[in-house]
Amino acid sequence: MDAKGRCLCGAVTFEAREVSSEVHACHCSMCRRWNGGPAMAVEVGSVTFDGEPNITRFESSEWAARGFCQRCGSNLFYLLKPNRYMMWCGAFDEQPFRLAGEIYLADKPAGYEFAGDHPRYAELPDH
Repeated sequence: MDAKGRCLCGAVTFEAREVSSEVHACHCSMCRRWNGGPAMAVEVGSVTFDGEPNITRFESSEWAARGFCQRCGSNLFYLLKPNRYMMWCGAFDEQPFRLAGEIYLADKPAGYEFAGDHPRYAELPDH
């Protein structure tokens, strides 16, 4: 499916193509620190941004960057280099997503659990 979204203040809007309907939750310490909780992301085939000068990219590792709106601070994406975007599902206008898996459960704090029958991995699974 194709879908549109934006940051909280609207300075950044986007249109994503080939958007997965499957949300994946990441409980790693970096995602939790950046989000204040687990990351909830969907993979997209491609994405175009309007308001790109308002996007700040933080190089969080050698292989990935995290993008957010520099005006309101909304987290927008996790970019696996060179061009594989995982968009934060909360940034989309519509929410037709379902939780399809969790990773880094070994890092998850005890204070929350996601319900449902889906794969759960202690670390990053082999693909």
